[in-house]
Amino acid sequence: MPREVTDGEGTTWSCVEAYAGLSEDGKSEAARVEGTDRYRVVCTPSGGAMSVNLELPGGWDESLSDEELVREIESAAG
Repeated sequence: MPREVTDGEGTTWSCVEAYAGLSEDGKSEAARVEGTDRYRVVCTPSGGAMSVNLELPGGWDESLSDEELVREIESAAG
């Protein structure tokens, strides 16, 4: 299930692990960054900005605060 956060500009980002559709529970080992406990996550904006690809720690969807996730998105978006 996607996680949504809104940044300071009012853009709503929908974030989901890459390849989430490959497994029943929405989690996929295919999204794991090889040799780490980090996962590839794609965040897609509600507006005209481009999607960003992140590498976040396992459990990011529950453990990262909205503010932390927005910081990760802003950092990747440059």
